[in-house]
Amino acid sequence: MMTQHKSTHFCSSESTHTHTCTRAAGLQHPFTRPAQTRARDACRRSRSIGLQLRFNQDVSQTHTGLGSAFPTPNLTVFFHGGIAGGIEICITFPTEYVKTQLQLDEKANPPRYKGIVDCVKQTVDGHGVRGLYRGLSSLLYGSIPKAAVRFGMFEFLSNKMRDENGKLDSTRGLFCGLGAGMAEAVVVVCPMETVKVKFIHDQSSANPKYRGFFHGVGEIIRTEGLRGTYQGLTATVLKQGSNQAIRFYVMTSLRNWYKGDDPNKAINPLVTGAFGAFAGAVSVFGNTPLDVIKTRMQGLEAHKYKSTLDCAVKIMKHEGPKAFYKGTVPRLGRVCMDVAIVFIIYEEVVKVLNKVWKTD
Repeated sequence: MMTQHKSTHFCSSESTHTHTCTRAAGLQHPFTRPAQTRARDACRRSRSIGLQLRFNQDVSQTHTGLGSAFPTPNLTVFFHGGIAGGIEICITFPTEYVKTQLQLDEKANPPRYKGIVDCVKQTVDGHGVRGLYRGLSSLLYGSIPKAAVRFGMFEFLSNKMRDENGKLDSTRGLFCGLGAGMAEAVVVVCPMETVKVKFIHDQSSANPKYRGFFHGVGEIIRTEGLRGTYQGLTATVLKQGSNQAIRFYVMTSLRNWYKGDDPNKAINPLVTGAFGAFAGAVSVFGNTPLDVIKTRMQGLEAHKYKSTLDCAVKIMKHEGPKAFYKGTVPRLGRVCMDVAIVFIIYEEVVKVLNKVWKTD
């Protein structure tokens, strides 16, 4: 039977209060529990509230893109980047193919191609338009996780390095980009690029031996071991690290300049694309020599080089300094388009998914 009663208790303020409560027979009144138990329960409630507040704060301070005003949980950044990377590589792969062919076309052979147009013409004549997409599968399988790791790592680092107002300056953006580039190089880019270069190089031989992505990967691992997919790791880390450091530095600088004193100012996708294209162009001129060295270290004739430094020395000795900028024009076109598209798509995907995955 339930009974009502009035009981008097002393609170921490030492003032007397009258409490009206309903208690069941056999149940202990909450105010009659031992002080130690009440303190422990209060501590648990406080800890729970503190964790919830900390979680809400972390979510609210997680920015997408490069300091945009669209908060989102950290895990969704990987989805944003992956989707953007997959769409981008399908659009820009033919320029990547031509760039790689020209870089592999060493003077000592002598050269097979007279230039970009001749490379495209010979490829289409010999293999059809589909020939320009040879090696796409390896890059597509890698581009999705690559972009996911890149943007995920950048957001993780940038959220740690923002100032008290949530702003990321260009210098910190450079270091965040460097960390993102090195992470993607080790986790995804090196094996992906090694397989891609071997596929493209294989097609240029008289008797291609790779019948497809999985067959090719299997053959590489069977003949060269797992290390065969990690050729040119040092050059790849240097290339990707400098790539993303330059690009995120430029993008962060341009976005901060455009927004001025209003961090929530919206940026038109076309403006984002223009900023991305400029950032891509700067990165091309800044690290194409590393890209050339990386490509040579990952080709089918990589055994000719003892190390990354040995590769650079032999290129300089036998081909001259101009060889370090082979494939610059097609790479310039691909990278500018690449960076512009990936940042536009990334920002638009963020907007769409944030409407689906609300954080408040």
